[in-house]
Amino acid sequence: MKLVVFTITSSVLTLFLALIFHAILYSPISPQPLLFPSSQPPSSNNILQKVEKLGEGELLGPEDVAIGKDGDSLFLYTVTRDGWLKRMHSNGTWESWKMIGGDGLLGITVSMDGGFLVCDAHKGLLKVGEGGVVVLASQVNDDGSEIRFADAVIEAKDGSVYFSDASTKFGFNEWYLDALEARPHGRLLKFNPHTNTTSILLSQLSFANGVALSKDQDFLLVCETLRFRCLKYWLKGELEGKLDVFIDNLPGGPDNINLAPDGSFWIALIQLRWRGFDWIHKWSLVKKMLSVHPSLVEVLKGSMYTRAMTVNVASNGTLIRALDDSTGRTMSFVTSALEFDGHLYFGSLHNNFIGKLPLY
Repeated sequence: MKLVVFTITSSVLTLFLALIFHAILYSPISPQPLLFPSSQPPSSNNILQKVEKLGEGELLGPEDVAIGKDGDSLFLYTVTRDGWLKRMHSNGTWESWKMIGGDGLLGITVSMDGGFLVCDAHKGLLKVGEGGVVVLASQVNDDGSEIRFADAVIEAKDGSVYFSDASTKFGFNEWYLDALEARPHGRLLKFNPHTNTTSILLSQLSFANGVALSKDQDFLLVCETLRFRCLKYWLKGELEGKLDVFIDNLPGGPDNINLAPDGSFWIALIQLRWRGFDWIHKWSLVKKMLSVHPSLVEVLKGSMYTRAMTVNVASNGTLIRALDDSTGRTMSFVTSALEFDGHLYFGSLHNNFIGKLPLY
């Protein structure tokens, strides 16, 4: 019996050592610790359980939303994982309006000329309109580097387009590797429509995500998902070019951020406090082992879909309120929140609908 026990123990140890050796040899990441916020999240109110589900079953992972005009009619727009730019008519029906293609369509915003600016994680910054689809930027002119993970976009009144490149090392389908590595590979980019050039405004961002302009367009906000904060980049005045922290220690990883009519901002927060994830992020070897076994990551990712949260933040960076679904059964993994005409509209990479919630 002792011999059998010893043989089994020896086999398990051999297998464990083999897994460690495999992880060290083949892991694509060079991880560092991820520091989680120390403050307690706001008390749950489950207000997001009251959302109306628009287009349920018709929309595949609608990550972002926009409100745009076509003639005299207003439409709700979104892009989906099956490559469509879709829009909802006033009677609640959805139209597959423009086929863009691919599975990496993320941020969307209405352009001043009536078309749409769309971030395709694989192709870069796109312009979509009646004339079709045009790639505006697939690389950065400053250094010739490829845009690997175009994520969120906003256009200023002067025509300048600001957009995020979430990671220069890992692409859309490898986002979990960027999360495990927890190093600052992201950047904030600017596309100049007059010269058709793209330049780097900020680099060394920890998963650069949502972007938004202030009401007066004197500053630009960019979210750092893996640092649980949003940064403020001044565009005008005496502080032009200066970088400040707009809000930090958020109770989730900030995804998209949108300007509200009153000048405040709505920030969608994704649940990065996975079960055991705090512990995992303390150990580089464990993260390396996970990086070579994506199936294990899939198991852990399930915890990301157990809650939804969005926060409203004043223009000075003060938290006003938080809305959530603590169960994730109605709304989960909110990636964008847009206020329009007294309602919030929610996008989500995990859901098959757009959420709609009355604010008053």
